[in-house]
Amino acid sequence: MTTDNIVQFPSAARVSNAGRRLIPSKLTGARVLMRLNQSELAREVGITRQAISAFERGEKVPDPTTMGRISETLKQPISFFISESLPVFGNESPHFFRAFGPKTKKRNLMCDELGKTLVQTAKFFDEFINYPSIDVPAYSPQDESGRYSGEEIECAAEECRKAWGLGVGPISNVISLLESKGIIISRYEVDNENIEAFSFWNGERPFIFMASNKDSAVRARFDLAHELGHLVLHRWVGADEIEDPKTLKLIEVEANRFAGAFLLPRKSFPNEVFSPRLDGFISLKERWKVAIQAMVYRCKNLGIFDEDQVTNLYKQISYRKMRKREPLDDVIPFEKPKLLQRAVDLLLDANRFSADEIVTNLQLNREMIERLCGLQENALKISSNIDPKPTLK
Repeated sequence: MTTDNIVQFPSAARVSNAGRRLIPSKLTGARVLMRLNQSELAREVGITRQAISAFERGEKVPDPTTMGRISETLKQPISFFISESLPVFGNESPHFFRAFGPKTKKRNLMCDELGKTLVQTAKFFDEFINYPSIDVPAYSPQDESGRYSGEEIECAAEECRKAWGLGVGPISNVISLLESKGIIISRYEVDNENIEAFSFWNGERPFIFMASNKDSAVRARFDLAHELGHLVLHRWVGADEIEDPKTLKLIEVEANRFAGAFLLPRKSFPNEVFSPRLDGFISLKERWKVAIQAMVYRCKNLGIFDEDQVTNLYKQISYRKMRKREPLDDVIPFEKPKLLQRAVDLLLDANRFSADEIVTNLQLNREMIERLCGLQENALKISSNIDPKPTLK
């Protein structure tokens, strides 16, 4: 008997069909990815919220027509909902979001699902290609409070640079550097959400997820250095700590201090700051590829300028309407992740997989795979142009 587009199977039938039934957690995950609550999904599909709830609890399964509408609404193939989750590298660390709480709950849940999808995609490729070896230093604070001193953070950034052979000059490409150290990075556009970046570990593999709607390349570089700070300084931090607003604020300050120290070393950057005038920072921005406001804050950290000089610089920034848009923001190009893109290209060029086989194995919609991996639009689209031609005997 069918009610509300729900088919109820006897328990024996459910067991025998276990391999092809809707997996409740996959439905929940796909819904969260689309930032829909149960009522919103039910409205789109044309059924009740109670029906969606029953599907997600595993108490009932949708009939084929309803399943088709769910698949269409959530923009995932049917195979996504009836296949077990793909393997991952290991246990996952907390995600370092910039904020927690009711206002960001839906966004953070969506990012959790995006992170999970990124890990599964990267792990699939890991079965067939070799990523760069993981080379990310780890530090822990000396103080029992669990907080770093400013000097500890400066030293951690310096030691990281030294371990990676960077010297004390500007870093030409932060993304390429981090990818070469085994960090998997995805730059993914999320509409209508203020997502800067977040990072996490899955097993022994570090990940950084970036929002691609950032409007400044230098701010995106700082975001990356900030997330590197979390990976280097905060691997031991638990979920309960980062969900505490006061602790999270301190952790964010530490990651920002690391980013400044990593991008603008104290052994070299101060030697190039010759004037507390705003125009002097424009040429520095071109060389160091760091936002003017971040450089001013770094000068404050290092005591290069006194409080009055820093205040005056911030007043100049406000007066010249540079809070959101600075000189050179439209000139300095964005850096792009290449590691996952090259993994796909390697598999395709070696004929290990066709584009269709990659999509089928990942059990995701094609567009999402392309965006996660930084591929061109339609890079994995199968050409339907069949052009039979006769030949002479």
